[in-house]
Amino acid sequence: MEEVPVKKIVALNGGYCNSLNQYSRFLTREVNIGDIPMGGLNPIRIQSMTTTDTMNTIGTVEQTIRMVESGCEYVRITAPSMKEAENLANIKKELRYRGYNVPLVADIHFTPNAAEAAARIVEKVRVNPGNYADKKRFENIEYTHLAYQAELERIYKKFSPLVKICKEYGTAMRIGTNHGSLSDRIMSQYGDTPRGMVESAMEFIRMCEDLNFYNLVISMKASNTQIMVQAYRLLVETMVKEGMNYPLHLGVTEAGDGDDGRIKSAVGIGTLLEDGLGDTIRVSLTEDPEFEAPVAKALADRYVRPATEAIENERIAVLPYNPYVYNRRLTQPVQHIGGHHHPVVMLDVSSKNLKDPYFLTEVGYNYNAGLDKYNMADQACDLVYLGDALPSFSFPGNLRQIYNYDTWLGLRDKSNCHPLSILETYAGNAVKDPFLNLVLVNADDYDLAAIKQLDETVVLVLETSAEHGMAAQRSFFISLLEQGIVLPVIIRRTYTGVNADDMTLFAATDLGALLTDGFGDGVWINAPIEVELATVNAVSFIILQATRTRISKAEYISCPSCGRTLFDLQETTQLIRSRTDHLKGIKIGIMGCIVNGPGEMADADYGYVGAGPDRITLYRGKEVVKKNVSSANALDDLIDLIREDGNWVE
Repeated sequence: MEEVPVKKIVALNGGYCNSLNQYSRFLTREVNIGDIPMGGLNPIRIQSMTTTDTMNTIGTVEQTIRMVESGCEYVRITAPSMKEAENLANIKKELRYRGYNVPLVADIHFTPNAAEAAARIVEKVRVNPGNYADKKRFENIEYTHLAYQAELERIYKKFSPLVKICKEYGTAMRIGTNHGSLSDRIMSQYGDTPRGMVESAMEFIRMCEDLNFYNLVISMKASNTQIMVQAYRLLVETMVKEGMNYPLHLGVTEAGDGDDGRIKSAVGIGTLLEDGLGDTIRVSLTEDPEFEAPVAKALADRYVRPATEAIENERIAVLPYNPYVYNRRLTQPVQHIGGHHHPVVMLDVSSKNLKDPYFLTEVGYNYNAGLDKYNMADQACDLVYLGDALPSFSFPGNLRQIYNYDTWLGLRDKSNCHPLSILETYAGNAVKDPFLNLVLVNADDYDLAAIKQLDETVVLVLETSAEHGMAAQRSFFISLLEQGIVLPVIIRRTYTGVNADDMTLFAATDLGALLTDGFGDGVWINAPIEVELATVNAVSFIILQATRTRISKAEYISCPSCGRTLFDLQETTQLIRSRTDHLKGIKIGIMGCIVNGPGEMADADYGYVGAGPDRITLYRGKEVVKKNVSSANALDDLIDLIREDGNWVE
């Protein structure tokens, strides 16, 4: 088999996490936020953000209470101007009167005076280094070195008073970088990149340290999970080089709603949790905020282990891949698996009634009895595992059937049917499929020499029984890279004793973490029999979409709403989805206000952004196409824009 050269990338002092092949939580500085500390040896904290108007004191208080009851340990409230910042005192007073001591966080954009007022009231302030003390309209400007330094000095003067107030009042601060709102000076030097996101935060961190202020939490949010993961990893590596270990606030911004939003969040947040990174979680769903905390808690509960010092033994010091840039592992294609083909979806249908073809509707194949024909959906799986069960009807021609080897061997008609063997017996099989042979290997215990001897018809099916299975499977992929083995790999994960909601989050974490690093040519989720096959199929495709490795439907980059939002985000998102969800591959950003709108449009094909009461601005990418459109006409105008670009289908 042809071997490919391996490019070595040296991991600097352990890279971005303690260990790549076993779980070890990165030990961060403890930060006091009210009476609930974060970081250090504390558990991963859960938080969310109110969606009410901050001037509505009772409405905000009552929503905050619902959030606390759902599991929030910190509650963030927007303070876009002085009046909202000052009203935080009334909100806090009412909460304390009702017996709720939850630490409050003021969310600040553009307005230093509001931040300074809020820092005297609440337990923590969040500032966005991309727009703190900056203009609201971002323009690409060329900066000379002197101009860049002058800009930093201007920001330092604007930022220092807030830092001094935080020191005086014991207020914590989150420096929260957003991919969608980087400053002109960062864009001029680094572009719209993970490195730019990191440097945006580091500028403000260095200012804080210069002022001897260390009560900091840092975040690197993006709606693109690959960018989000890369930015956090680069941040940790950069901080460690400069002797810092500030706690991390994890979140995928504008994740959306429903399963899409949950899976997208789990892919980004879960990947970093698997790396041992993260001290607090906010899951951003376009839903009521009390629905966010249970999702965040389900993710965090898998990592109820203390932070540890860096692991010195078994560390992979030299990586054969770059964890800061997405590149799919190079493989030799076998039929339609691997190579340049998108990752496949494989499902176990062995427990189904194999006398009834209608069950295939659950996996994307709609059977028409009158025509004796299958209609294939956009989310139709590629392979089905039948084990030793034999169907009494013909399967669709483009759906490959996988049988255990001995059962496959006994088939009279082997067309479109392929065997699954185990690594230990494959070499001794008297008969092999000339086109495709699946070989099961366990990441916890395998013979690398035997794998190197496998022929070019083999696709590996990688399973694990390890407690920390993602790390075991990642180590397997690293071994393949080091040995130059180019066999495609389908990643299999089996979940028992969990409900559909937890299975969804766990699979998104375990499979998403590997796909995000470019590992895997297919996914195979084995779920409890109580979980519907249609759910497993949908989850598989949404994971691939969330990792940007296979696009099978429209994507909605929608923010979770807050007190700045200028329309009903949930209702609007559902309305836009109802008329556009058939547009496979189109990305539509739905933003409640201008703060992240234009920036996040960079990752969307079209944008629908609140510009004022009953007013919407439409974007093509980052370009403004129509300003101040009436809400009643905005969706029709958006569809006309998509038609105009030739991207509309009926």
